[in-house]
Amino acid sequence: MANTKSAKKMVRKIATRTEVNKNRRSRMRTFVRKVEEAIESGDKKAAAEALKAAQPEIMRAAGKGVIHKNTSARKVSRLSARVKAMA
Repeated sequence: MANTKSAKKMVRKIATRTEVNKNRRSRMRTFVRKVEEAIESGDKKAAAEALKAAQPEIMRAAGKGVIHKNTSARKVSRLSARVKAMA
C-alpha cells in the first residue's frame, strides 16, 4: 500500500488513467467489431464505410498510448485486406 503523499497521488492518477484507457480501448474494439460484422454480412460498401470510420479510431488509440503503433498499423492493414478481398 502507498505510504507517502506522492505515492497516494500516483495511485489516484493511475486509477484515472486506467479508466480513460479502458474506455478508449473499448471504443476502438467497437469500431473494429463493426467492420468485422460488415465483412461477415458480405456487404462490401458497408464494410468499406465501417473501415473508414474505424481507421482513425485505431490510430487515435495508438497515439494516446493505449496500443502500440505497430499493433494499430497491423490491425488496419489486416482489416483493409479483408475488405479488399471481399470482391
